[in-house]
Amino acid sequence: MEAEPTPTPALRDDAASPGGARSPASAAPSPVLPVYGGPCLTGLVGALLERRSGEPPDWLPEPVRDATQVVLLVLDGFGWEQLLERPQLAPTVRTLTGGPITSVVPTTTATALTSITTGLTPAEHGVVGYRVHVGEQEVMNVLRWRTEAGDVRTKVRPAVFQPSPAFAGRRVPAVTRAEFVSTGFTAAHLAGSPIRGWRMPSTLPVEVARLLTEGEPLVYAYYDGIDKVAHEWGLDAHYEAEVAAADHLVAGVLDALPAGAALLVTSDHGQVDVGDDTITLSPEIMADVTFLSGEGRFRWLHARPGTADRLAERASSAYGHVAWVRTREQVLAEGWLGGKPVPEVEHRLGDVALVAHAPVAFLDPADTGEVSLVSRHGSLTSAEMVVPLLARRA
Repeated sequence: MEAEPTPTPALRDDAASPGGARSPASAAPSPVLPVYGGPCLTGLVGALLERRSGEPPDWLPEPVRDATQVVLLVLDGFGWEQLLERPQLAPTVRTLTGGPITSVVPTTTATALTSITTGLTPAEHGVVGYRVHVGEQEVMNVLRWRTEAGDVRTKVRPAVFQPSPAFAGRRVPAVTRAEFVSTGFTAAHLAGSPIRGWRMPSTLPVEVARLLTEGEPLVYAYYDGIDKVAHEWGLDAHYEAEVAAADHLVAGVLDALPAGAALLVTSDHGQVDVGDDTITLSPEIMADVTFLSGEGRFRWLHARPGTADRLAERASSAYGHVAWVRTREQVLAEGWLGGKPVPEVEHRLGDVALVAHAPVAFLDPADTGEVSLVSRHGSLTSAEMVVPLLARRA
């Protein structure tokens, strides 16, 4: 380890972000769009699996290109901007080589992790949000695989909801929190992968080391601490303490690498500190709404029959100063989800999307757990859309 590393060019504050640049403060922001087919989470696993049989993309960090083994470590909720703002808290990460890539839309864990493991866009794999429409006015929490009626693994089978195999059908082992091993979401986005569960963060590098010793060419590892702390406390001292702890975890994984192996660190999304700046939709808006899905920074409004156009106009008039307002047709036409979904997947979307660009969140009365979140994600701001892709070889 270097005691006082010089930041790589990738960690300069003026490094270009893929998918668009920041707008001047006085102008309305433009959404940062995913670079599907380029430097984006969707291309990551494919590039890793094929890196030694062809020409890897130029955005794949050099240390992994000829590595004998690779560990792909996903630090949930650690965006590129959050790293740039706190380089002193991540001295190990600062020694890595690489730069920024884009997440997917919406920038939520369920969607982004599925895009990482399957290599597919949200339109293709169908996990199009955190809370999605799965039945007659029924909304499923994808991470918990539950609706208001309870566990729906027998009714909404993970292998049917998301049928594409993880890692192109190769048996890539996954190291994740032990509590997640038997969940419906794990079955949906890690189908076919042998899974090793860790109970405490200190044991994650131990499990990774065992798999590398067994000769695995690619190991997928997932750590959720940064995201959990941000949701509960925002981006304050608690968050910064967790960033430092996660940096220590990265150091532990680096120490576990045998000669010739490489660590590749990325994230599923970044964060925006919203605090208590939440918006309860007005009675005029709700008069045209049957139910809500999505999440606070990417809220889908499901319109009553015949009211979608009016709902879009009213939502734009009421909230256009703090959010991008798009109809479902506009979201698809502008390529936010990476293609035209099949009808079954399109049915999971709402009719009008409220996508916050200001640091606010739109509440759903049916999702009481969301009210207490301090830091959030889901939207297309650079703070949420742009994530690191950084590597080092042993």
